[in-house]
Amino acid sequence: MKLIAGENSTQDIICSSDGNSCKFLNELEELRNQVSLLTELVRTDALTGLFNFRFFHETILLEMERARRGSQTLSMILLDIDYFKKFNDSWGHELGNQALVLIAKLIKIAIRKLDCACRFGGEEFVILLPNTDLCQAVQVAERLREMIATTPLAVTGRDFIPVTASFGVDEFSMYMSDTTEGFVQRVDSFLYQAKQGGRNTVCHPELIARTETAAVTLEEKDALFNVLHDDSQN
Repeated sequence: MKLIAGENSTQDIICSSDGNSCKFLNELEELRNQVSLLTELVRTDALTGLFNFRFFHETILLEMERARRGSQTLSMILLDIDYFKKFNDSWGHELGNQALVLIAKLIKIAIRKLDCACRFGGEEFVILLPNTDLCQAVQVAERLREMIATTPLAVTGRDFIPVTASFGVDEFSMYMSDTTEGFVQRVDSFLYQAKQGGRNTVCHPELIARTETAAVTLEEKDALFNVLHDDSQN
């Protein structure tokens, strides 16, 4: 049996002996679906539906290498639900799980399709933002922080339960020599500052104002000089 060139559907599988449709088509389709499902399970956190730590580790290696080879900056956001142990002790682990699911939904709303959001472990989440500088990443983090703070957990038969999170943000570029562990530690240090500084806040390196100056070619300078010269003669 073989696949028709350029097609992936099992409908295009034919028997190489006589060209008829393969009698094992249904079994092959089922196997293919199972492989796809297993592949998704391996890289997905079962509770939140976000990517898991294993997928994050694979992705950050690729994204940092891409940043090293190009001119685009990679940014990272680490966030941690505030007082989550106290939350579980007060409300129970089931509502704690619901809070994790709520945060994951808000993250999905706040980020782009090209961004990578993962459950980092426990109540921590990590977001990789390719082609994003520190200033842009801080804006994303601030927007997400506000979304979380203004979206309490709705509980049937009970009052709404407020949830907040603390954030650390930093960037990686081709000019930096961090390992993946070093980059994560840098971002984690800002998350620690946010938690020590009162929580429900975003901490990051000092933002440096970026100004763009338009380059003027020699031809443009000559043209401008000639215009000014002609005007002075009139």
